[in-house]
Amino acid sequence: MTDDRAFAIRETPAPGAPSRARIRVEIGVVLALSLGASAVYAVVQLLDDLTKGPLSSQTATLNQSQADRSWFDLAYQLIGIAVDLAPVALVGYLLWRSSRPHLSRLGIDRFRPRPDLGGAAAIALMIGIPGLGLYFAGRALGFTVNVVPTALDAYWWTIPVLLLSALRSGLQEEVIAVGYLYARLGDLGWGRWRIILASALLRGTYHLYQGPGAFLGNAVMGVVFGWIYTRWGRLLPLVITHTLLDAAVFVGYPLVAGYFPALFPRS
Repeated sequence: MTDDRAFAIRETPAPGAPSRARIRVEIGVVLALSLGASAVYAVVQLLDDLTKGPLSSQTATLNQSQADRSWFDLAYQLIGIAVDLAPVALVGYLLWRSSRPHLSRLGIDRFRPRPDLGGAAAIALMIGIPGLGLYFAGRALGFTVNVVPTALDAYWWTIPVLLLSALRSGLQEEVIAVGYLYARLGDLGWGRWRIILASALLRGTYHLYQGPGAFLGNAVMGVVFGWIYTRWGRLLPLVITHTLLDAAVFVGYPLVAGYFPALFPRS
């Protein structure tokens, strides 16, 4: 199904579903272990940056080296990715169904190459180009920090780890902020647009460490993703879109920054 009924049907709780009180506690625990904690850190970091000086003079580095020795740095990077994906496994367990597709409540079924890849590419273009423009506008107006997507040293594993980091972001954000929250808030009786706006607000908040401009851009992205999800009823195109966007930024940044150092300062 590709109309609004896909969302309504998917959100019908299964027999024996947990109580509303238990669902609220579950949502709180899941968010405390994942994006909710990131949102709290992002708010504190923004306040910290604002008290230091203009946001335009601040820098946020996304992928940093964790050790000065290659193999230990690689180990730390892989451990960090695994830890961040643990809540994704948790929500998969919580919403697992005995019948196939087992993760249907998360909007995940079999991979469909044409709609999943083609749809993801279209969404990436629709989101990526305006998002880049909003970033530069925020930098020019002074309400977005300088974002350095990667400061990893150049090892043989750097690009594979950056691609894994992009996949980590796509899975963590879309599975939890969209698939999981839409299912559980639907169980609580929330309406479609209330869920979309709440999820978009969360998405914007955990990006606040990059400044108010990033909050706005990611909140709008959340609304667009939410609308698409409730229309298509499938999560994989959003996961792939998010992964493609982050992979392009993470891997392409060093090359682009080398050609345009004035636009992409490293510190």
